[in-house]
Amino acid sequence: MGDMRIGVILLFLVACGGADTGPEPSAAEATTTQPTTAPETTTTNEGCAHVIDGEVEADGNGTYTVSATVSSADTGEEKYADAWEVRSGDGSVLGVRELLHPHVDEQPFTRSLTAVTIPDKVETVTLAARDSVEGFCGEVLEVAVP
Repeated sequence: MGDMRIGVILLFLVACGGADTGPEPSAAEATTTQPTTAPETTTTNEGCAHVIDGEVEADGNGTYTVSATVSSADTGEEKYADAWEVRSGDGSVLGVRELLHPHVDEQPFTRSLTAVTIPDKVETVTLAARDSVEGFCGEVLEVAVP
C-alpha cells in the first residue's frame, strides 16, 4: 500500500508540475456534503470528464484535502466538467467540488477540496468527475488515504 501511495504522489507531482493545485474554491464553488450514494459511472463516452490523477492529504484536524486532476472535453458554457466527487468504497459521496466555469484552455486541470471527512476505516477513495451534459461517465481514480 505504501509503494502505491508514493507512486500516486510522484505521478501527481510530475503531472501537475509541483504542488500548486490552482486557486482555492470560493464558498459557492466547493462543498463538502453528507454521505449519499453516488450514481453509477461508466467509461464508454469520449465526451466525458475523466479523473486522471489525484491525491489525499491529512489536514491534521481529522479532515483531509483531496485534489483531482480532470481531463474533459470542455467546449464552453454549453458543455464542461462541472464537478467532481470523493466516494468511499461503498459508493457514499464524502465530498463534492463544484466547478462553476469551463476549462477549455486549461486541460487537464487540478483543483482541491478541503475539509473532507473520511471515516477511519476507509483506506481508499474513488474520485469521479461529472460532465454538465454527459453526467458521470468517465474514468475514475482510486486513491489511497494516508
